[in-house]
Amino acid sequence: MLYQARDAQLSALGPARLAAETLHHVFTHPLMPPSYTFAGRATAAACELFERVTRHYGKPAFGLDYVVVGGRRIALREVPVAQKPFCTLLHFERDEPVADAELPRVLVVAPMSGHHATLLRGTVQALLPEHDVYVTDWIDARTVPATLGLFDLDDYIDYVIEFLQLLGPDIHVLAICQPSPPVLAAVALMAAAGDPAQPRSMTLMGGPVDTRVNPTEVNRLATSRPISWFEQTVIHRVPLYYPGCSRRVYPGFLQLGGFMSMNLDRHVDAHLDLFRHLVEGDGESAAAHRRFYDEYLSVMDLSADFFLQTVRAVFQEHALPRGRMVHHGEPVVPAAIEKTALMTVEGERDDISGIGQTHAAHALTPNIPDERRDHLLQPGVGHYGIFNGRRWRETIRPRISAFIRANA
Repeated sequence: MLYQARDAQLSALGPARLAAETLHHVFTHPLMPPSYTFAGRATAAACELFERVTRHYGKPAFGLDYVVVGGRRIALREVPVAQKPFCTLLHFERDEPVADAELPRVLVVAPMSGHHATLLRGTVQALLPEHDVYVTDWIDARTVPATLGLFDLDDYIDYVIEFLQLLGPDIHVLAICQPSPPVLAAVALMAAAGDPAQPRSMTLMGGPVDTRVNPTEVNRLATSRPISWFEQTVIHRVPLYYPGCSRRVYPGFLQLGGFMSMNLDRHVDAHLDLFRHLVEGDGESAAAHRRFYDEYLSVMDLSADFFLQTVRAVFQEHALPRGRMVHHGEPVVPAAIEKTALMTVEGERDDISGIGQTHAAHALTPNIPDERRDHLLQPGVGHYGIFNGRRWRETIRPRISAFIRANA
């Protein structure tokens, strides 16, 4: 009933939201004298804030139409390479093809942890000039009909293996945050099977490979309750008016509430700053706020089976680092990895995956030669800064690109 109640609340606020939009247009129109007064700007700012906090945010677009190479713009197209019930494998295809040797192919495995893959827009944009990029675009579980079956952590690993086999054998894989354990498991399973499509390199960024190391508040929350508590408290059924009706999910709006509660003061201050920027006419700062929160407030539902299995295996049982992880009953043995180079990236101020949690992957893969390993602990950045922003573009991405080329 919580899901329906939340949707009913948004619907009930529809007329008020429409009125706020109308007033905003009135008090920002250049032909309306009040738009040049403090009271008029304050009214318009208040109306915009109300509309934004009561809006339903749909999935944003990547919006990457071109890449700049050698000072020239080359057009890009988003081409679906593979379509699965819970994921579309997207290829950012160039109008001007480049030989594989010139442009290493990279599979970016986006996190399935609430936000859409478009959260990695900046990640992909920085990779595009020097790489041929593919991205896992995970699908909102509430839009997947229940007749298409369940989706759990084993299925997630299956998807990664299937995509690597489709793109291999000269593919490089980059996992950001949540996918680090399943991507490591997928590569380990491929190595144990002698799969010729094993990736050339694997880069794990800010991922919970071993959450026993420097546990964060997120890790403590996951272990503070039995799995039955999560199932009874945060799992709900998709309402009848969605394509995925009756599917059990961890709703996106609950995940968003958890995200924001971790830094509630910061989010409140950010919205108060938006009000001040709008009143003062600081359009650039207001636009930056809109860009960030249009993405941050856009969330998707997760399959309940995937969420619960991930909480149990990754955060509560620490199955992978303890050598107890299985995939469809088959043991996952990271030590089987010999041919795939390994790089790990962590942020000094990461409050989601603590320092050392991703680096733990090196201890689990003793048969990778030392010369095919790398680790970067980036000073001064938090979780988001590992894969977005200035430090990502200027320091982290070049280091990853160099690692990929060295192991191509």
